[in-house]
Amino acid sequence: MAERALISRVTLSKVERGDPAVSLGIYASLLFILGMVERVAVLADAASDSVGLGLEAERLPQRIHLRRPPRKAQR
Repeated sequence: MAERALISRVTLSKVERGDPAVSLGIYASLLFILGMVERVAVLADAASDSVGLGLEAERLPQRIHLRRPPRKAQR
């Protein structure tokens, strides 16, 4: 598998151990070789990031104040 991914056996071992120093490109290559490349899209999908969505919701303003257009002078 390491040969097909053009990586060393040491790097493949790091992937198997979950070493955080391994680049995402290596994981993408391995998923492609395994026929699971669609999993990369799942990793990058913001809709599946519940923590990130919660933090974004906290940043939304609680109230929105709309400016009203100035009143026209009555005759």
